[in-house]
Amino acid sequence: MDLAEAREEFISHLVVERGSSQDTVEAYGRDLARYTRYLEDAGIRDASEVTTQDVEGFVALMSSMDYATTSTVRALMAVRSMHKFLVREGLVPHNPAKDVIAPKLEHRLPDVLSIAQTQALLEQPYAATASGSRDRAILEVLYGCGLRVSELVGLDCREVLLEEELLLVLGKGAKERVVPVSGAALRALKAYLETGRPSLAKPARPTDAVFLNVRGGRLSRQSVHAICERYGRFVGIEGLHPHTLRHSYATHLVEGGADLRVVQELLGHASIATTQIYSHVDRTHVRFEYLTAHPRAK
Repeated sequence: MDLAEAREEFISHLVVERGSSQDTVEAYGRDLARYTRYLEDAGIRDASEVTTQDVEGFVALMSSMDYATTSTVRALMAVRSMHKFLVREGLVPHNPAKDVIAPKLEHRLPDVLSIAQTQALLEQPYAATASGSRDRAILEVLYGCGLRVSELVGLDCREVLLEEELLLVLGKGAKERVVPVSGAALRALKAYLETGRPSLAKPARPTDAVFLNVRGGRLSRQSVHAICERYGRFVGIEGLHPHTLRHSYATHLVEGGADLRVVQELLGHASIATTQIYSHVDRTHVRFEYLTAHPRAK
């Protein structure tokens, strides 16, 4: 089977049958386009001709080009998944990527804000204006509910249940989960929906999106990134990423005594192994408390 055709068949499978998120489809598409170009440059045109050595060569090339280890591992996952799909569909006889060893990932703790930094950040937006009210609600919901940026911008008004203090969130793989929204996040969201959003909405451009731009359309992920960076600079945090607020949400929950399984459900992680990183963060916190408090620790 032609490589380009094989790639398109697999991408179609991700979209139609697996219901993968747009981010996943785009990432796999980029990785597989890079992979098929590598094979074509080596004179390979048919997916059945690919050998284990070819896949290993692709992994080695990515490593030599200074791609992050996480990017190389993700690309290998995409390659494995495509070849596995082709074998399952009877389009090729074997999976050449099955036994290829992935580069070892370094276990790095995520960037996390302190509670003091978080409080300073959330106080920055001037909520008396429509855009300020929106920005405060965005920051409060990112931190107060632990949403991914794609989940935040994809949120529709019908999915905000203010009376029940819940959000219906569409996560990765089109999986819906229920996330509680309360306290400061609920107040900020309520204020924005009552006053800020009506000022931003345009009758000629109706939309059910919760978070709107100045033209009345759905706010983009890039805009949320820019909002986080701007308010982060105000409190001395350079390059603040929306995901840092999600990490901070999870870390502060675990530090406060939340069960890891509950945090897994709140974050929408398919596996507890993904959430396990926050147990390492918690151990760091415990060690700090011990070193600070114990008279014989120093």
